[in-house]
Order: sequence, then C-alpha cells, then structure tokens
Amino acid sequence: MNPRIASLEKMLDGPRDGALLRFSLGNEYLKAGELARASACFRAAVDRDLSYSAAWKALGKALAEAGDHAEALAAFEQGIAVAENRGDIQAAKEMQVFARRIRTALTAG
Repeated sequence: MNPRIASLEKMLDGPRDGALLRFSLGNEYLKAGELARASACFRAAVDRDLSYSAAWKALGKALAEAGDHAEALAAFEQGIAVAENRGDIQAAKEMQVFARRIRTALTAG
C-alpha cells in the first residue's frame, strides 16, 4: 500500500479526522487510480463540510473518471452553487466547464 495512504488512514476516526483529512486521502486514492475509494473520501469530506468547494470539484472529477456522469454532474452543480456562495469564482468557473462537458457528452450519447 502507498505509504501516504496508510499514514492518512491511520488518522481516520481520530481527533484530526475531518473534511481536510478525507479530502487529502481522496486525492491520494485518485492519484492511485482507486476511483471508488476516492469518491467515498470526497463524499465524506463534503458531508463534514458542505462548503468545501475543492472537495465538490474533486468528487465530480472522480465520479466522471469512473464513468458515473450523472452523479458527477450533480456533484459539479452542487459545487458550483457552493463556490459561488463562498465567492470562490475560479472553482465555480472550472466546475462550470466540467459540467458543460458532461452535459454535452450526455446529450450526444
């Protein structure tokens, strides 16, 4: 197992467990190509902090890479609303681009 993943997993359910830990673990799983685990971690991150726009973007990305386009679109749409509400304009713009690509693919396919 990846030592970074192992290190982060040891912190789960401890005093440092939170949205940032789950997001970090999700990123490591994403890098390792473990899309289902990455998605689960990103979902856990947004469950802990609904205003975590980077976690919404990462969740959408993981779901899209896994081929779950409807769920990815839903994550991006939620993330766009969160990012706009927080004033995180760059994240909102990036997710709008990703969402538009998915909508195009869904209507073409």
